[in-house]
Amino acid sequence: MGARASPARDDLTAVAERTTREGAARDEARPGELTVVVPVYNEGANLRAWWDGTAPHLPPGTVVRVVYDMEEDDTLPVARALAAEGAPLAPLRNAGRGVLGALVTGLRSVERGPVLVSMADLSDDAAVIPAMLDAWRGGAAVVVASRYMPGGRQEGGPWLKGQLARWGGRSLHRLAGFPVRDATNNFRLYDAGFLARTPIHSTGGFELAFELTLAAWRAGERVVEVPCTWRDRVAGESRFDLRRWLPRYARLWGRALAHGWSPWRRATQASA
Repeated sequence: MGARASPARDDLTAVAERTTREGAARDEARPGELTVVVPVYNEGANLRAWWDGTAPHLPPGTVVRVVYDMEEDDTLPVARALAAEGAPLAPLRNAGRGVLGALVTGLRSVERGPVLVSMADLSDDAAVIPAMLDAWRGGAAVVVASRYMPGGRQEGGPWLKGQLARWGGRSLHRLAGFPVRDATNNFRLYDAGFLARTPIHSTGGFELAFELTLAAWRAGERVVEVPCTWRDRVAGESRFDLRRWLPRYARLWGRALAHGWSPWRRATQASA
């Protein structure tokens, strides 16, 4: 009898075959298939500036879904005014509550193609969107705009929050082989097919980006990072609460570290 293939190699083969099929579909995708999900909470002071800064970097035919919680949100009049002027913005009511509900509602509303999450607070570096799309076309399931890889930069923001994010991501990359150095930035691009087959377990909100990136890595999907410059918001109020979110990030950090050190992963690497 011939030698039996190892489970690790079987897993790698299945991922490779799926990646080949999906890569072919991406080659045929039209450039206008990008969907941008923008969760908002009273971002009326920022949305027009966000659109003016982001639009030049979007491919033709892009659709922007502005996900809101309540009709009283001051973002809605601005979104509707921009839409009346011809911008491809479509308000989408949050099917859940808070930032987690907004993110899940937006991500689950897309059936195919690339899905970009961007915040309306003017922190995200829209100039890197073409590079993120190139990485998606190259087969990436998750593309991370990274503040902490070579060429990346963070400007402003609370000092402690920035240091925890920086060294948490870098240490995970070094200790566990996590594929990106920025574990927490929510400015990410996902493949809709990956999202459709990936359950979501987050209960808070902003940790969702870390969870999905970890899920992609554990599943053997391709994860890519591109350098970006992140700038702290200049208008409006951030809803990020470090004391509330830190335990959730810490749990994900521990799971990622355990996966990086797991015997299964070492066996997979040895059989590749």
